[in-house]
Amino acid sequence: MTSKVTLTIVAGNLKGQVFTFDTRTTCIIGRAQDCYPNIPDDEKHRTISRYHCLLDINPPDIRVRDFGSKNGTFVNSKKIGQREAHQTPEDAAQILFPEYDLQGGDEFTLSDTSFLVAVAVDPEIAKNIQHQSPPVVPSNQANLWEMLQAFLFKAVANVSNLGVLGDYVLLKELGRGGFSLVYLARQKQTNEEVALKVMLPKVAANQRAVDWFMREIENTKSLKHPHVVGLKESGYADETFFFTMEYCEGGSVVDLMAKRGVSTLPIGEAVAIILQVLDGLTYTHNAEIPNVRLADGSFAKGRGLIHRDLKPGNIFLANLGGKQVAKIGDYGLAKAFDQAGLSGQTMTGSQVGTPCFMPRQQVLDYKYAKPEVDVWAAAACLYVMITGYSPRNFVGVDPFRAVLDNDAVPIRDRTSSIPKPLATAIDRALIDNPEIYYKSALDFKQALLNTIS
Repeated sequence: MTSKVTLTIVAGNLKGQVFTFDTRTTCIIGRAQDCYPNIPDDEKHRTISRYHCLLDINPPDIRVRDFGSKNGTFVNSKKIGQREAHQTPEDAAQILFPEYDLQGGDEFTLSDTSFLVAVAVDPEIAKNIQHQSPPVVPSNQANLWEMLQAFLFKAVANVSNLGVLGDYVLLKELGRGGFSLVYLARQKQTNEEVALKVMLPKVAANQRAVDWFMREIENTKSLKHPHVVGLKESGYADETFFFTMEYCEGGSVVDLMAKRGVSTLPIGEAVAIILQVLDGLTYTHNAEIPNVRLADGSFAKGRGLIHRDLKPGNIFLANLGGKQVAKIGDYGLAKAFDQAGLSGQTMTGSQVGTPCFMPRQQVLDYKYAKPEVDVWAAAACLYVMITGYSPRNFVGVDPFRAVLDNDAVPIRDRTSSIPKPLATAIDRALIDNPEIYYKSALDFKQALLNTIS
């Protein structure tokens, strides 16, 4: 059994409907056709807004945020998030209303439609909670560093030397995130330089979550392509995961722009990078992946992995024979870590920032897993690399409402120097309402090639 959250409608015309969530997701309740749970767009439910409230679920955790609806959302009879009478929906979209954590037995209500929350906790997690001390959650980067440093002290052959981790000599720190540190390391036997990543769970890891996450890592290891960062070794010890990956000496696209002191790249260079990224996506979306769970619980080969977190920070650059080569990094690593429940965070409460590289399909359903979401993200990366702006305007607006309510700004409105044929291809790639324009990486690649042929 895994942890799950169940919502049952206990009052209103939809009484009796049940919605169950057993994996990490976001969803939006409202009368709009693309909402889930969807409220009928009829006279009986007219007092419920089209996009009424956001649910952020990471079983067994759930939180709710009203979008500034006209009539508000009630949590256990307490009103949250209602906009003022004189405010328009557009005014409300500029306000980030507070979020509320929900527990089993809580009830939240939209007009006369009430949802009862039920939470079932994985027995293994419950056992951890009952018999272990509460997990220590790093409150800032300094605390995270101290905890990972303690792990490194345990793992090195000589505790007086933090420069060694098992078979690897740690050369320098490359970067750090909310619960990870990345080093440039050298393998002792082969002298190969690799990127070594250490990830610390923010919750007490249970074996089922660890097994699921490590299986996802095995899937990622099967990806072998010139434009995908290769994952080499992985392990888990002392409630810490560590991985070695192919090292890209040019860093990420973000690093490249920082080194140059610029916010944009030349159009030709940006397009060349994204064309390579699209080659990598074409491969990963169609690759045979081992260890895919079937309905009977057995495993078989499946086809394709979706990244779902493509952004300039995980497009890495290597130098091969004097030629710049782009490689997609972090292929599912952070996303799988989060979905396994090891990050202990809901999306809106984490440090992901504004979802500027997410199409509206992912905001409406975080689990949305079709290749086209990566294609949209690749176009968003190209847009940012050329203009220095995200495709949508996020300043002063609730980021989730910005994705739901606003189309991408035409790229020539950001910079008129971009050729019209290229601008047309990018603008088309960023259409996501009602659906994403380019369904495959190959389609978008061909559209880009047609503009430069």
